[in-house]
Amino acid sequence: MQKVAIIGAGAICPSHVKGYLQFSSKCKIVALCDIYPEKAEKMKEDFNLDANVYNHYQDLIAQEEVDLISICTPPYTHADIAIEGLDAGKHVLVEKPMASALEECDAMVDAAKRNNKILSVVAQNRFTTPMMKLKHVLETELMGPILHTQVDSFWWRGHSYYDLWWRGTWEKEGGGCTLNHAVHHIDIFQWMRGMPSEITAVTSNMAHDNAEVEDISVAIGRYQDGSLAQITSSVVHHGEEQQLIFQGKKARVSVPWKVKASVSKENGFPNDDPDLAQQLTETFDSQPELEHEGHPGQIENVLDAIIENKPVLVDGVQGRQTLELITAIYESANYQRTVTLPLTKKSPFYTREGILANAKHFYEKGTSVENFSNTEITTGGKYE
Repeated sequence: MQKVAIIGAGAICPSHVKGYLQFSSKCKIVALCDIYPEKAEKMKEDFNLDANVYNHYQDLIAQEEVDLISICTPPYTHADIAIEGLDAGKHVLVEKPMASALEECDAMVDAAKRNNKILSVVAQNRFTTPMMKLKHVLETELMGPILHTQVDSFWWRGHSYYDLWWRGTWEKEGGGCTLNHAVHHIDIFQWMRGMPSEITAVTSNMAHDNAEVEDISVAIGRYQDGSLAQITSSVVHHGEEQQLIFQGKKARVSVPWKVKASVSKENGFPNDDPDLAQQLTETFDSQPELEHEGHPGQIENVLDAIIENKPVLVDGVQGRQTLELITAIYESANYQRTVTLPLTKKSPFYTREGILANAKHFYEKGTSVENFSNTEITTGGKYE
């Protein structure tokens, strides 16, 4: 029985609690922590948990015998909590984004290695049936080489979203929609497609003048073979349609699932290729439905990795790659230049201090509230 502690009782915490409660034969939540202990107490009451409540994570780590820590706090705190937890001999599941800067990611990965403990980064959208099926289709290479990838990470958030005290600042949130919303789709993109060799990007803030950070970004990735990818990150898109489209030489596939295959007429115009389209659809449909999706799916993966001593699907190295791609987008947009990957320690955005010193402020944060009374959130990822 794995003993679990959750640090951070904010909006994403219930997703972790509900996930762990689905595996009561494998784990038990024994501790909750938040700098506002009344929030942790309410979480304990809402879910009828037999758990101790702390308001300092250091006290929890020092006093509780736990096997696994879930970190659900603001991004700028992730590295310190994760490293202290790993050094204390705990496994760690940390919410996205992994950290505020690549330097912190490297320190977290090093801590996991030296303590021989699991560090997993939340990427719950990987753990959905449509994404797993699409991943399998791409691995068959039936559609030929990938020529173009389109990532639409479309979200919508009202002006008041950035009133929360830690949101909308480079210091506390680490970035805007590219880091904190599109991280899901950028993670899936690099998992399925791999890392491009260069990034060219622009960012803007069109609807949230209470935030320093961007509310929309558009990036173009280029691969060594010349293929391209376009990544749009936004919190200004009504309807929140989210999709990933892969255009191969022979066919296109996407999530939400859509397939189109073409062959050339004598004059170069397209003819349908129904046989290939059917083969791709059958390949997609042949993959089983996941029993547990989203946070529960990833939590099950982490618990099984601990119990069976096997790798997790999303480790610290994978989490770092996602942040590296996002960092390249910020660096490119900030300096209005193409950025080559992989990034090195010489990047002005490698450290948190470098980001704070160099990142463009679209506006200055003028409103700050401690908490919202309504804690209901949406996490996207339906892909229907």
